[in-house]
Amino acid sequence: MSDSTALVDSLIENIAEQYPVHRGFLDQAIGGATPEERTRLDGYLQFCQGKGLQLDYLAESYLTILGDTLEEQIYFREHGSYRHSTFAEVAESVYHDRDYMDRYMYGLAITNFLWPNHVEMARLLHRTLPRNRSGRYLEVGPGHGFLLLAAIEVGAFDEFLGVDLSAASVEQTRTIVEHFHPEAPAKVELRDFLEAEDLEPGSFDAVVMGEVLEHVEQPEVFLRRIAELAKDDAYIFITTCINAPAVDHIYLWRTTDELEDMIVASGLTIVEPLRLPYEGKTLEESREQDLPINVAYVLARTGA
Repeated sequence: MSDSTALVDSLIENIAEQYPVHRGFLDQAIGGATPEERTRLDGYLQFCQGKGLQLDYLAESYLTILGDTLEEQIYFREHGSYRHSTFAEVAESVYHDRDYMDRYMYGLAITNFLWPNHVEMARLLHRTLPRNRSGRYLEVGPGHGFLLLAAIEVGAFDEFLGVDLSAASVEQTRTIVEHFHPEAPAKVELRDFLEAEDLEPGSFDAVVMGEVLEHVEQPEVFLRRIAELAKDDAYIFITTCINAPAVDHIYLWRTTDELEDMIVASGLTIVEPLRLPYEGKTLEESREQDLPINVAYVLARTGA
């Protein structure tokens, strides 16, 4: 990736011109980024431009995520629930709408660098992912591909497998991995990891699942499947959110305790938790006011 970060500054300007009230947030966010994170974002923007995407489009994609999230937050405050509660309700309008899904994934990738809680969760993965562990790495729902890229860059696994139900996500992840790490032993496949019979129990040395559980109707099934596929000493990393409405969030946890009880009941032990309050609020204030809380966990199989 390039050492220059001129494209980052251009993107920030573009977003701020389209949505001026967001400038202060953007300046603070990019001011808190490490040089490595700025370089990584600049490299991603170069990658996108190489695909023929303009900064205007990328800024609009980011603002699509921001606007949709703010709209869903208003709905949540008024009704005390997410707008949707089943996969079928959001599949047609989000996952099966290729144009929207492309913009969604590009915008979400940018939030990985600009939204403080997303940044902190990515930093936790970078800090805790085993450096010298060989074997097999599985990622469920790689989405924009940045966690998989981190695993390739930081880890020493012999095989990387990403599985996703979204064709747009699979295409974007495949393309970004092939661009930055064409020699990596990585595969990204369009498939359901719950039903894949060739994914054998106890066969993965690392299992990662970022921002998936809030999108499914039965997250406990996904957690149990992770516990089943992981080796006894596997590294396990998941992220999700509490009281965090979004256009395609369907499973609502109202407290971190509720989520963590589900994790433990699924055969997993919490090794290192990261609980991130709503911007500008404490964790206690976020809990009391039902504000969004982002969470990330390093996990292990129970009894391992």
